[in-house]
Amino acid sequence: MYLLAFVGACLLVAMAPGVSTAVILRQTLRAGRGSGLAATLGNETGILLWGLSAAFGLSALLAASQLAYDVMRVAGACVLLVMGVQSILRAGKGAAPEVEAQAAPGRRRSYLAGLGTCAANPKAGVFAMSFLPQFVPPGQNVPVTLVTLAAVWVLVDLLWYGVLVWAVAKAGAWLSRPAVRRTLERISGVVLVGLGVRLAVESR
Repeated sequence: MYLLAFVGACLLVAMAPGVSTAVILRQTLRAGRGSGLAATLGNETGILLWGLSAAFGLSALLAASQLAYDVMRVAGACVLLVMGVQSILRAGKGAAPEVEAQAAPGRRRSYLAGLGTCAANPKAGVFAMSFLPQFVPPGQNVPVTLVTLAAVWVLVDLLWYGVLVWAVAKAGAWLSRPAVRRTLERISGVVLVGLGVRLAVESR
């Protein structure tokens, strides 16, 4: 019962639009399915790290230290702002398709983009610390159960984002039209900038 409830909660969290969704869609639109999956793996590496941190109490240190929280919050906001501005500028240039293919980020860069935006987001750490313990059954070994739940969380995320990347890549023929690509680049850029500004000005 606890596990089913947890899987359902993880799916709802994954489906809610946010930083992870924006970054994964951006990388998929810019460089195809491979880069989208690489960004997903990077994001899930970050999720796993935050889950393990929650299991071993490291997230509690982040929650207790305002300075550490603010440093990570500003760093995460800067990452999002840079990515957003890059997308907006890219859309403004209107590069030819063959030039765009050469300039498209590789899978390694996409992986790092997914990892960086997740790992540099202190809200993810605080969320993991408050989210995971709710689903630990009474009498269970808490650290072991939290690690298991973190792994399940990653698997649910991988399933959802994998479907999302597949769907976006499937529509590649239409999305690859220059006008459509420029519009989507602008939209993703504005979304990322907005998320970055919100992260920068938000308190806990």
